[in-house]
Amino acid sequence: MEQRGPGAGARARYWFDTTLARGTSALVGWLVVVCLAVVVPASAALVWTSGHAPATLPGKLAAVWRLTGETLRLGGTTGTPVRVVLSVLLALVALVYVSTLVGLITTGLTERLIALRRGRSTLVERGHVVVLGWSEQVFTVVSELVAAGANQRGPAVAVLADRDKTAMEEALYGKVGPTGRTRLICRSGPSADPAVLALTSPATADSVIVLPPDESRSDADVVKALLALRATARGDEAGAPVVAAVRDSSYLLAARLAAGARGIVLESDTVTARLIAQAARRPGLSLVHRELLDFAGDEFYPASHPSLVGRAFGDALLAYGNASAVGLIRDGAPWLNPPARTVIGPDDRLIVIAADDDTAELADCTPFVEERLVASPRPPEIRPERVLLLGWNRRAPLVLREWGRNAPPGSVADVVADEEEATVRAAAGTGGAGWSCVPRRGDTTRPETLSGLDLACYDSVIVLGRESRPGEPPEEPDTRTLVTLLVLRHLERRAGRELPVVTELTDDGNRPLAPLGPGADVIISGKLIGLLMAQISQNRHLAAVFDELFSAGGTQIHLRPAADYVLTGHEASFATVVAAARGRGECAIGYRGHAEAGHAPGYGLRVNPPKSARRRWDAGDEVVVIAGEGGGRPDGGVPRSRGARESPA
Repeated sequence: MEQRGPGAGARARYWFDTTLARGTSALVGWLVVVCLAVVVPASAALVWTSGHAPATLPGKLAAVWRLTGETLRLGGTTGTPVRVVLSVLLALVALVYVSTLVGLITTGLTERLIALRRGRSTLVERGHVVVLGWSEQVFTVVSELVAAGANQRGPAVAVLADRDKTAMEEALYGKVGPTGRTRLICRSGPSADPAVLALTSPATADSVIVLPPDESRSDADVVKALLALRATARGDEAGAPVVAAVRDSSYLLAARLAAGARGIVLESDTVTARLIAQAARRPGLSLVHRELLDFAGDEFYPASHPSLVGRAFGDALLAYGNASAVGLIRDGAPWLNPPARTVIGPDDRLIVIAADDDTAELADCTPFVEERLVASPRPPEIRPERVLLLGWNRRAPLVLREWGRNAPPGSVADVVADEEEATVRAAAGTGGAGWSCVPRRGDTTRPETLSGLDLACYDSVIVLGRESRPGEPPEEPDTRTLVTLLVLRHLERRAGRELPVVTELTDDGNRPLAPLGPGADVIISGKLIGLLMAQISQNRHLAAVFDELFSAGGTQIHLRPAADYVLTGHEASFATVVAAARGRGECAIGYRGHAEAGHAPGYGLRVNPPKSARRRWDAGDEVVVIAGEGGGRPDGGVPRSRGARESPA
């Protein structure tokens, strides 16, 4: 059967498409033909149907030409052919000029809008905070900076990350919420590029925060961002103070060298491991850390009151009605919990815990002290401890090391993880100074693994999430942790004992999902580091304060039985507790009520209560104190590497 060729319609469409493919000239020609095919007949119809049309045919054709020229902006001049051609030429020149000018203006505006959308305009700000990088800490840092700027006048926070500007703004506003007076500005680009970094005006900022990456292998990006800041500032002493964090300790020295003299670099994994270890030995401690680190409650602030100069530090403990004195800033360095007889010098500044930097008010609280209710000192009970570590990640060796530093002789750490026994033993140090590590291989998400353990013999349990391994499908880090907690909770009910559990989570959104008791210790590693960086960015002196509090030795935060300070079963003021702690060489900063421990939002914790506040103290209550690991220094003792000036005995 003979095959028929394409029809006339198909050939016409093909010819038309071929002419359009020839370029701009063909497209312009078709536009001219289409316009003339529409405008000329329409103009002729208007002229012939008009009641004022010329009587002669040449007059009507001239009218059609004028109407066509006015429609197409060709002038429409009549007369000799030369005159008509010149008018058309001038009209075409004007049309090309205007069209080109409009195109240039449109292109320029479009490029400018695209640049603004991409976040490539330079900030003209002073006194703002620059946040470099994008990781799990960015939402915490921005939230805390917004809270810190609530009492300031129009502060600005500039975020620079290699992400889309609109996506960053949507994510931040979605999780941070209303920013109040704080202006949130996002800029897009790599923070390691000095030219891009200059868009945030770091030289005029109050502080710069370099966020740690989500992956430890990306710590090199933090070092590069610090080097870019140095190149922008052109000198170690120039530019704004910098707060940065790295995960891997191998990058710590390089980061500190790149940050220069005005930089503070934190080691996030070590800080997290220390807090996990401290919470394992002192249940409920994570609540105190969270209260002191966020700007929503009471925080550390420097305070100066000339009337306290020449008096002993012990007097300052009862000299504030709405604040708690915890140390001194001497020679630019903080000194926590100095001996009570230490004389406050004219150049010293007090470190207080208060609601804000200008709320600490002097008030003699000595009349509220009831000496008859002060408890007699009891010798501390020192016995071996036993801790159970479930799960394994890169912070597990650090947790074991920090826990073992203050563990009493004979203490034992049992480890249940998927790792090889040799790996666990090598990481833990197999014994340390007076303590031992007993590894056991097993899957912590399986009931049979945990049912073989005697849970009743453990003082506390630490649950860590396992990191993704090469070749395994990606999994949310907290998934296995939540499953382990479910199994552990089931076994606790069967054993009839609820253990103090310290859980490490990576996503704060999973905290409500965790099957834990009210007020349990949950360490959100990313949020904790974000809170710490935000606090230090607002007050550089706090870096040394938190370094001391989070260290394995020296001065730390403790939760101790209230019976060590006041007679239980009686009603007494908090000033009485402060006076009792002062006699033990400690600074009392709050308490945790046993009866309220299971109720939100504070779970019984009260930091910096009024000295005049009275309550009935029960046997299960605890007092929050700042003291040395082995107890306080009752009116004596000089801290190492610091010359203390004390009054004569």
